Amino acid sequence: MAADRYQPHDFYQIDELLTDEQKLVRDSAREWLKKEVSPIIEDYYERAEFPKQIVPGLASIGAFGPYIPEEYGGAGLDQITYGLLMQELERVDSGVRSTASVQSSLVMYPIFKFGSEEQKQKYLPKLASGEMIGCFGLTEPDHGSNPGGMVTNFVDKGDHYLLNGAKMWISNSPFADIAVVWAKDETGRIHGLVVERGMDGFTTPEIHGKWSLRASATGELVFDNVKVPKENLLPGKSGLGAPLACLDSARYGIAWGAIGAALDCYDAAVRYSKERMQFDKPIGSFQLIQKKLAEMLTEITKAQVLTWRLGVLRNEGRATTAQISLAKRNNVDMALSIAREARQIHGGMGITNEYPIMRHMMNLESVITYEGTHDIHLLILGHHITELQAFK
Repeated sequence: MAADRYQPHDFYQIDELLTDEQKLVRDSAREWLKKEVSPIIEDYYERAEFPKQIVPGLASIGAFGPYIPEEYGGAGLDQITYGLLMQELERVDSGVRSTASVQSSLVMYPIFKFGSEEQKQKYLPKLASGEMIGCFGLTEPDHGSNPGGMVTNFVDKGDHYLLNGAKMWISNSPFADIAVVWAKDETGRIHGLVVERGMDGFTTPEIHGKWSLRASATGELVFDNVKVPKENLLPGKSGLGAPLACLDSARYGIAWGAIGAALDCYDAAVRYSKERMQFDKPIGSFQLIQKKLAEMLTEITKAQVLTWRLGVLRNEGRATTAQISLAKRNNVDMALSIAREARQIHGGMGITNEYPIMRHMMNLESVITYEGTHDIHLLILGHHITELQAFK
């Protein structure tokens, strides 16, 4: 069945707007994922385990920091190519995309953007190759939508910083080699620090019992008097704007990724509508089924055009936070709606792991919440429209 997925759906011929390189990277990733990940993902999802053996392959298709310059181990690709990669990854599973998205936008991006030359040379090539996996520590047990309220902090001890606090809901944390952690100094100013596994007092307990993103490793970051070398502070930018810039990159990738989940659900629904017989004919011949499929294709096409244009703006350095919020909010909501409609088309079979529908649906329940909740992105847009702050 996996080989029948990944049908190209390009109703408005967006491919004509892509370069040959963009299409080659996308198609190569699609073929590798279809061969190496699709056949095993349901099993790992049931086991609630991330398939760590795919990490070298993810690196080989350019999934880790594709837009990072080649001198630091990246592929030096553009933002649309990054988006297309995220689309293909989430077409398989949101958890797989999350692993790559965190590595690229939340670990490699801040080191590249805000790190010292020594930090870039030390970490980026190993992160790009998959030799090293990273995670991003911003969300805390009591501070999610209000990251500025964080209590994780560090104090200057002369030859090192002493870090204390905890972070929650951290993708990749249980097996990450490094964590880009955001914490307040003694004046309350927010800074990024690179914390390495093995530092005394640094632990990463895994979160169990998830019904969503089960094929992604999620955990905590706990800092109990962790001595962080001063050279591990990201010197390029401080303040809340630094981690929020990382989130812009991640949210942009999610906007593309959600299209992949929607496409996989749509593919399955179209195929099933032609195979499933009721009243002596395929259910695809019924008007209500055709209505669902037509609306799915319409919403996917709108999202494709939206993200392509956003990618152009990202390439030109002109995309705003509000524009990214609109795309993330629209596309994840679209994908979740399509997953639910596809589940109905499949009837009872839609809740089984013979089809990817329910897995995507459960995953998207997390995606619509993380990297800014559905409502927070609405308020970002509201702030842009009215110039009036609604968060406080």
